[in-house]
Amino acid sequence: MQGTVDGFSYGLVTPVAAYLMACLGGALGLRCTTRSLRNRDSFKAGWLALGATSIGTGIWTMHFIAMMGFSVRQVPIGYDRPLTFASLAVAVVMVGIGIFIVGYRGATRLTLVTGGTITGLGIATMHYLGMAGMRLHGRIAYDTPTVALSVVIAVVAATAALWAAVSVHGFLASLGASMVMGLAVSGMHYTAMAAVNVHLYAEGTGPVVGDSATSLLLPMLIGPGVFLVLAAVVVMFDPLLVMGDPDWQRPAAQGGHLPGVPAPRRAAAYGEPANWSARPPSGRAVRRDGRGGAPHGVHRSQDW
Repeated sequence: MQGTVDGFSYGLVTPVAAYLMACLGGALGLRCTTRSLRNRDSFKAGWLALGATSIGTGIWTMHFIAMMGFSVRQVPIGYDRPLTFASLAVAVVMVGIGIFIVGYRGATRLTLVTGGTITGLGIATMHYLGMAGMRLHGRIAYDTPTVALSVVIAVVAATAALWAAVSVHGFLASLGASMVMGLAVSGMHYTAMAAVNVHLYAEGTGPVVGDSATSLLLPMLIGPGVFLVLAAVVVMFDPLLVMGDPDWQRPAAQGGHLPGVPAPRRAAAYGEPANWSARPPSGRAVRRDGRGGAPHGVHRSQDW
């Protein structure tokens, strides 16, 4: 018997909430990846790992929030715990592989295609592994062309996300990219769900129903949700992630130095005088006293 599938049991609540979680995970992942590009030390891997975990967790959370609105009217639905947790691990690991490839190799055509394909296949695997964890008195079948379309959407969305992670640096630009990424991931999910057909078993037969969506999914979503909030706190307390490079760190040729803001100090390089940072601005003469020395409190100007 054919089951009646409903993907929007709670109306727009689940798709909107799922989309917002995908946007949050994408925004955090993009900003963390951008931050890693400004680090050439041991913290680079840490930022990349945080970005990959944020994106993977956001996608996984999006999927299961959306699945809370999925129902088959004739039968209850349960979920297998090991497979559900395994889908989270697959999402984080596969997204991490793509992020690390692009983070360390750059946004070349080869790395984007390779990393995007691996990440996209990871997203699709996470989705269908999560679907394999569903337990109901019936059998789930898929429409092959629609499944193939969902995988293509996942790969394209992942490639675009990796490109944005290394190419989009402004805060507002990253926010817009994360919204597009959330839309693409949500589109992949609901395209995949459109491929689902449920064939119910005769009454009294079939596999044992597992944990219900309320008893399993709601508690499981608490941990990833808390992680995303903590990752957002980390991002908010790092000014380079939120605002970009401070103006006083930009080259003077770009007009980055602001009046009243001290210029960055650094140790003198080989052959430079010790008072490198005290060099007067270009084109401004240094007033000297009658003995040829600089006035009190002003260092002597040197040409180098």
